[in-house]
Amino acid sequence: MAKLRRITLCAALLAAIAAGCFLRPSPAAAADKELYYYDWSDYFPPDLMKKFEKETGIKVTMDSFDSDAALQAKLQAGGGGYDVARPGDVKAVIDLGLIQPFDATTLPNFKYVKETFRHPWYDPDRKYSIPALWGTTGFIYDSAAIKGAPIEESWKEFFDPRPELVGKIGALDDEVVTWRTATYYLHIDECTEDPKDAEKVLALLLAQKPKLKLYSSTGTIERVSGHETILNQSWNGEAHRIKKLLPTAVYVYPKEGLEFWADGYVIPKGAPHPENAKIFLNWILLPENAAALSNFTGYENAVEGSEKYLDPSLASDPAVNMPAEYTDRLRPQRTCSQASRDLRSKVWTRLKR
Repeated sequence: MAKLRRITLCAALLAAIAAGCFLRPSPAAAADKELYYYDWSDYFPPDLMKKFEKETGIKVTMDSFDSDAALQAKLQAGGGGYDVARPGDVKAVIDLGLIQPFDATTLPNFKYVKETFRHPWYDPDRKYSIPALWGTTGFIYDSAAIKGAPIEESWKEFFDPRPELVGKIGALDDEVVTWRTATYYLHIDECTEDPKDAEKVLALLLAQKPKLKLYSSTGTIERVSGHETILNQSWNGEAHRIKKLLPTAVYVYPKEGLEFWADGYVIPKGAPHPENAKIFLNWILLPENAAALSNFTGYENAVEGSEKYLDPSLASDPAVNMPAEYTDRLRPQRTCSQASRDLRSKVWTRLKR
């Protein structure tokens, strides 16, 4: 288990360190004050990153990805040379050996992590990650564009849409999310190893494909608010941002089930500036910084005390502050067997031909 290197403290900063404000870099990191950061597209506020650079003197270079598969493929290929990454499926990158261990509990600001997020199933001792944001994956639609009966709280209109929705539906371009959503709708175990189940999923997705406008995990906010799509599979934080631009938009928690996820920050294997990475991880756990991340993305965070910095619109939006009656519809992320993942990949490959 990796431990933080000896940290050099200046007397003038002792009070700040005692308050958990930030970690001072080691001499080696101070001489190379850079950070290579890898995250989902449009998922980190630029002003917050400028604040980090100003407060630490560390210059950040940011790259983005649009799916966990893209992240994993790049790290597996040895590309990038990133110091910090934010996978949606932390367990997968742990199992694949793509990240390096460190003891997150030794970060001074780990004290702000809510108890609920201190021992997650995918990293129970916090030896690989710190929590970032959490949310759900449902769909959003423009209620003003719907004729006749209202949209049900079901994946039905997503997979078998009424005529006016055909060609006006957006789906996420994500193998894992696509597979999970189809299994929820078909009432199939998402970790099935049965080829017959995979054929049912493929048949559903192939029938849906010509009715879609596109597969894309980026640009959802612009497409829905700009009326390019009427119904779009969406993360709930995106839905919150859409509703600010399009008040008639409605986020749906489908009755068949929807993905409940929690992402996290990790340090990729071979990170060129691991000490600077730990400075960043500690810094983002400060309540005001975690709140800024939530305010920009529309997702809840895992940091105690961030509530007082949150935009009030987050608390009043059911897309973010989920009504209690939908709790039993949530399906926590699971890491399936290799046999199940192979079936999923075969279905995705055939779908995207």
